[in-house]
Amino acid sequence: MIAAFIVMAVEGSTLGLLSWMIEPLFDRVFGPDGGGEILWVGLAILGLFVLRAITTIVSRSLLTLVSVRIASAMQVDMLAHILRQSGGFFQNHPPGALMDRVQGDTTAVQGIWQTVIVSAGRDIVALIGLFAVAIAIDPQWTLAALIGAPLLIVPAVVLQRYLRRKSVQLREATAARSTRLDEIFHGINAIKLNRLETYQSTRFLTTVRALNRAYSKSIVAAQTMPAMIDIVTGLGFFAVLMLGGREVAEGERTVGEFMSFFTAMTLTFQPIRRLGEVAGTWQIAAASLERIFRLLDTDTEERRPDAQPLPAATQSPGIEFRDVHFAYPGVPVLNGLSFTAPAGRMTAIVGPSGAGKSTIFHLLTALAEPVAGDILIDGHPATRLTLPDQRALFATVSQDTALFDESLRENILLGRPDIPEDRLSSVTQAAQLADLLSTLPGGLDAPAGPRGSALSGGQRQRIAIARALVADAPVLLLDEATSALDSRSEAAVAEALASLAKGRTTLVIAHRLSTVREADQILVLDKGRVVEQGRHDDLIAQGGLYAGLYALQFKD
Repeated sequence: MIAAFIVMAVEGSTLGLLSWMIEPLFDRVFGPDGGGEILWVGLAILGLFVLRAITTIVSRSLLTLVSVRIASAMQVDMLAHILRQSGGFFQNHPPGALMDRVQGDTTAVQGIWQTVIVSAGRDIVALIGLFAVAIAIDPQWTLAALIGAPLLIVPAVVLQRYLRRKSVQLREATAARSTRLDEIFHGINAIKLNRLETYQSTRFLTTVRALNRAYSKSIVAAQTMPAMIDIVTGLGFFAVLMLGGREVAEGERTVGEFMSFFTAMTLTFQPIRRLGEVAGTWQIAAASLERIFRLLDTDTEERRPDAQPLPAATQSPGIEFRDVHFAYPGVPVLNGLSFTAPAGRMTAIVGPSGAGKSTIFHLLTALAEPVAGDILIDGHPATRLTLPDQRALFATVSQDTALFDESLRENILLGRPDIPEDRLSSVTQAAQLADLLSTLPGGLDAPAGPRGSALSGGQRQRIAIARALVADAPVLLLDEATSALDSRSEAAVAEALASLAKGRTTLVIAHRLSTVREADQILVLDKGRVVEQGRHDDLIAQGGLYAGLYALQFKD
């Protein structure tokens, strides 16, 4: 930025030198006996233009480098900050809006650095040099040229405030468009199945029209200031022509002096106009900066002040909930939940919708923190573990497996390039992936497609199981991992899950009760509490809530 500023200052100084050369050009070269100096004056003017061309190339290259590096660094910092947010943050901020923060806002800010350096380095230096030439020729002419400048003060203040408001509205409308597109493309199957193409297009048109209105108003406001500068500059030229033209006509000043002054004032036109545009550009960028800083100022996941390095854990730690309470905003979920999941055993969690089953998984993996109560892992309070250490204890397989648009290998390893090939091969065998890989061109290096769209539901589940096997976590969390599969896929995935659960503490959220008959322990939740606990046969014999749920599923 310093180098760019210096080069731009050199470029800006050439305008003052050029206007200064006009006087000898008219009074000496074009006067009597001036032919001998025409070569040197011409070479001097040519040299100024060559210098200006060189500095232009160098400065533009430096400014592009500065802008791109700053925007890239901001995008990386923003994404890193977003990734450190708690789970609740993503419930309140849709993906499309966050994408616009990372991409749209930083792009809007990117150009401001180039504009500021150009204005500070070139235009201000150019104006200083040009006004120095003008004042040296005639201070009264210079004052006459600036006669309309005070008229700009009040309109400029009003325009700045108006443009800031419209720029904020523009960024919000752009975020709304990104959110709408994100929801459309992620819900494309539902749109097609329900014949919503026209409906969604109409909604998108409404969003785009709001964006266009905000954009049009911000552009009009941004261009009003340069337009007003044009009017004031015109007034100045008129005043100078009336004053200076009379003095030249009466012989009080030379034509060279007038032409040098007139050239200097003419060359100030574009720098002043660009400086007027800077004010508008800055307001647009400031609106994006305000949104960026507001995001960067949000609190990330709270650090646990008492957290210690992960203590030596048993191969399969036990898990205990003690009087745990939890609520989403205005919605209580867990109300004094207490239970123990024995080490190395399978504990199934069942109950009606809204009983708090999924919340248990969120609390165990620190995607949420309990309002009150304690969670013990291998006898240690979870709050004494760092967040990465706590999450490293768990491997999760759910019915909605999130795959990335990368190769199968990358989807399994998830940033663990140090896993040897022989272990990866054994993992794919245990996850029942061998037959799939033999049919794919490229095997493990075949693409999974956007959100895993190149694979079937059963194949995605087996990729998730392979992930869990690679992670080799001591606790396995299963969220009805086979509920959405056909019988053949379910059998293959169930066999892989049995291999994965062997020797591990396993917690299973079960909606189909037939899948938990063999669980070592079944917890029946209702309204955030354990209301029944035991094995399948015992719970059926009790004739309580579990027996009722079982009867509903198997009433035939």
